[in-house]
Amino acid sequence: MPKSVKKKRDKAADFTKAKLKLGKGKKAADNAIDTSFKARSIVLPTQSIVIEKDATTPLTRRNHSFNDLIILLKHYSAVSRKDAILGMRELLEAHWDMLESNLTVLINAVVRLIGDEDSSVRKTLLGFLSWLIPRIPTENLIPHAQLLILFTTSAQTHIFPEIRIDAIKVLDILLESIPQTVVSGINTKGHGSRVLDGYLGILNAGTKFGGNEGPMTATSTASVTLSPASRLVVFNSLSTFLKHALTPTSLEASSSQDQADPTKPMRAWFLKSAFQTQEAFLEFEQVLLPKHSAHGKGQIYQQWQEHVEYEGDDDEFISPFSLAKPSATGHWTLQDLTNVLENPTELGSSESSSGPERFFVGNIARTMHPSLVATFLDYAPNAFSPSGNPALTDVDLILAVSRIAHTLYKTVFQEVDKAAEVHIEELQSLLGYMTPYFPAQSQASKNIRFEQFYEEYNLIYCELTALLMITSKVESSRLAQKRKAREARGAGGPSTSSASAAASKRDAAQAILRKQAARISDFIMEKLRGQASSAASSGISSNISPAAYLTLLPTIWTLINNSVVLAQDDQRQHNEVLQVTLEHAVKVSSKAATKRLTVEFVSRLALLDTHTQYRGNFKLGSNSAEDERFKAWLLHLPQVLWELGSSNLLATETILRAILRVLQRRSRLLGEETLSQLQSRMAPYFTINHAVRGRLAGPFSKLPATPPAGSSGPTGYGNGVSVSVRRLALDVASTILVQPSSAAMASSSRGVKVSGADEGGSFSSAANETGRQALVEAVNRAVEGTEDDGYWRHAVSHSTGP
Repeated sequence: MPKSVKKKRDKAADFTKAKLKLGKGKKAADNAIDTSFKARSIVLPTQSIVIEKDATTPLTRRNHSFNDLIILLKHYSAVSRKDAILGMRELLEAHWDMLESNLTVLINAVVRLIGDEDSSVRKTLLGFLSWLIPRIPTENLIPHAQLLILFTTSAQTHIFPEIRIDAIKVLDILLESIPQTVVSGINTKGHGSRVLDGYLGILNAGTKFGGNEGPMTATSTASVTLSPASRLVVFNSLSTFLKHALTPTSLEASSSQDQADPTKPMRAWFLKSAFQTQEAFLEFEQVLLPKHSAHGKGQIYQQWQEHVEYEGDDDEFISPFSLAKPSATGHWTLQDLTNVLENPTELGSSESSSGPERFFVGNIARTMHPSLVATFLDYAPNAFSPSGNPALTDVDLILAVSRIAHTLYKTVFQEVDKAAEVHIEELQSLLGYMTPYFPAQSQASKNIRFEQFYEEYNLIYCELTALLMITSKVESSRLAQKRKAREARGAGGPSTSSASAAASKRDAAQAILRKQAARISDFIMEKLRGQASSAASSGISSNISPAAYLTLLPTIWTLINNSVVLAQDDQRQHNEVLQVTLEHAVKVSSKAATKRLTVEFVSRLALLDTHTQYRGNFKLGSNSAEDERFKAWLLHLPQVLWELGSSNLLATETILRAILRVLQRRSRLLGEETLSQLQSRMAPYFTINHAVRGRLAGPFSKLPATPPAGSSGPTGYGNGVSVSVRRLALDVASTILVQPSSAAMASSSRGVKVSGADEGGSFSSAANETGRQALVEAVNRAVEGTEDDGYWRHAVSHSTGP
């Protein structure tokens, strides 16, 4: 039955007509052939024969033009972006002249890769920027600095730590080319403020400063543990940033480390606290400065002329107009311009902003203190390993921490009488951790890299200790004044127990400080004697470098002048430091780079008590042995002048000016015998009486000739020397001839006429008459027939100096 039904249905299907449905087309036949087709087109615009190409367009080896590379810098593929950077360098190396017209386009494209998430792209970009930016003129780069810093600070806060570290490396490149632009506005919400926040955020030490008052509050930063290498990158960059941001540019605040250039005059900023006012310190500093310096720090003088002929290129003003110079503290406000009539000398000075700036730097120091201490404790044991082969990363980290602490606390303690107690305690704490490793020395390795690290660490430790000694002295006197004030009021002071606890704490700190002072005294004496600890075992003398000598000067001065911190038993040691300093100043070679610096420092010591507003403890005349060493130093200067000749005009001028100021200010060193010897020793500098060859011209004849009377302006002898060193030498000679001895001055002050003193007051006893005549004859022969002959006769007849 089922089979028959199926057969019937199949037969019926052959003759059944299919029903069509609405909207459906007719079904194609089974044997129909499909004749439809599809086509695709390929577009090659760069290879079109219709487009005309410029054969002069610069191309890379891959036939990429500048515009092609700019497009590829935005490509989604990291490989294409990396190749585009390499191609851009290749193109610019071959066609550097095209950069000036395309610099804006290039900077706009490149800055977006600073925060690129591909490490190979960032690494290639760092290499490209380190090659490109130093080659761009500063005036062309500064207009684009805002864009560069904006993207760099944005990358500093990226979620990935690797991008943050690479952003720090970009900052290092910018700090080498445009440091002042990067650090500008560090305490006024400018570029520097954002950069500093980025540094602190990476170190997990971020803070917000509520203006110039109020507590510090920590910001929320990702907790990321940096590797030693990454931490080193951050600390090194932060050290450079703070150095540029906190280094003062004014004369009164110039640091010794920044003036460690043997071709420039020394800035004795560390003597500032020894004077009653800042103006008195500046006045004293001007005494020994060259009259015209190449770097624009000295005063400018021109020869007087009866008739002046104006030259087209002569736009040098004689009088300095300080208010016409850009303000170092930023823009002048309306209030500043209003106050200029009342006190015009303060309008461009840095004193008005020193308080807020010091408070801001103090906040940075407090913020960084835990990180500095933690990093030092983590890496110091390995860096000062007895094996003598520490890892370079550990060594560099300790050095970076020391540099940051040195920069911060030197700025905080710039005004020692205004230093906060919390900063003193923090510096005491840091020095307590540094003391066990001082003096650092190599036990086994003779690697020059490690030797430089040990030397710099020791020098920084000495200067930080000197700062602490000065501030501790001021703090002790301040506390004594407060105690006397409380006793005068009779009540209202702290309880007896708390006062005794504070006193015992201060006594303990003073005891530790005295031990530290004794250690740095021994270290300094070894350095000046050329017997540094690292070389003592081998017996090799180690001459101190100019930079190291300049860095030690604040410490040397503190040890010489500070008699409060040192105990009575240590006074002998402080006198020994002065003795060794004077011995080093005499024994160092005349042509050594350190010689001029020793003359500048010792001459300041000899002249300090001649200033009416000097308030330091050190004075000449308190110790006869010290006075004799000062006299020996003064009498050896003519020999140095002879040996120098004309090889170092700046050193020659420094020595001549030192002798002249000692004579003009009538120092205690000028006894009758000293004057007589000085006259005899200065004579060969002008003319020599040789036993065989007769009369010969001395080193004075080798000095550059004085410009003619009709000329004006500096002659450009180089190294920042004055218009005429010859005239300065003649001033010294004429001042020696009319200089009264200390005995004559003392007697004249009592109204007693001394034997040998003429009516004009000049002292010419039989003891020094021979030397006087020898000097006059030597100078007469040296200037005979020269432009200086008239000047010499005028100087002698009127008994005047410059």
